[in-house]
Amino acid sequence: MTHGHEVLHMMEGHSYASKQELVDAIIAKFGAEERFCTCSAEDLDAAELVNFLADRDKFMSTPDGGFTVNLGRMCNH
Repeated sequence: MTHGHEVLHMMEGHSYASKQELVDAIIAKFGAEERFCTCSAEDLDAAELVNFLADRDKFMSTPDGGFTVNLGRMCNH
């Protein structure tokens, strides 16, 4: 099981046009069967993780109309 922090770090320096584009990038990096955990949730698939992170304002808009990781909203542990 991969921690959601790994996905947030993967996003650094990258912009995504949609949640689906991010889900596809996660699957490409970690595999379609990978499950994810966070500080307060576990056993999430890639789409569930993206929605979980979005609900917690872990993303911010980019000038190109997409979004990226909001480094100010990452916990540091």
